[in-house]
Amino acid sequence: VQLQASGGGFVQAGGSLRLSCVASGSIQSCNSAGWYRRIPGNVRNLVAITGDGDGAATNYADSVKGRFTISRDNAKNTVYLQMNSLTPEDTAVYYCKIVCSFGNYWGKGTQVTVSS
Repeated sequence: VQLQASGGGFVQAGGSLRLSCVASGSIQSCNSAGWYRRIPGNVRNLVAITGDGDGAATNYADSVKGRFTISRDNAKNTVYLQMNSLTPEDTAVYYCKIVCSFGNYWGKGTQVTVSS
């Protein structure tokens, strides 16, 4: 399975972006899907993660709670990250990851830059 992340770009503080992560195959059997981000020189940190099915549990980094929303559409093999009220501290490369019964997969990342 290959993951293609998109939706990153430049935005002013207070703005919004929606990231998408499209899988080349079905994600219906994937237990979880998440977004991570990395600031240059740092490790990749969890931003948001969700399970599978209606009412699936979600978990967010404290720094994005109330501003970011993760969702997945299994019919479209896509995971989304809606990001609102962006701040310069959200500037990073964002990566998607899925954890499936047949393996774990990472996307290549999409750059998000928030100007003050």
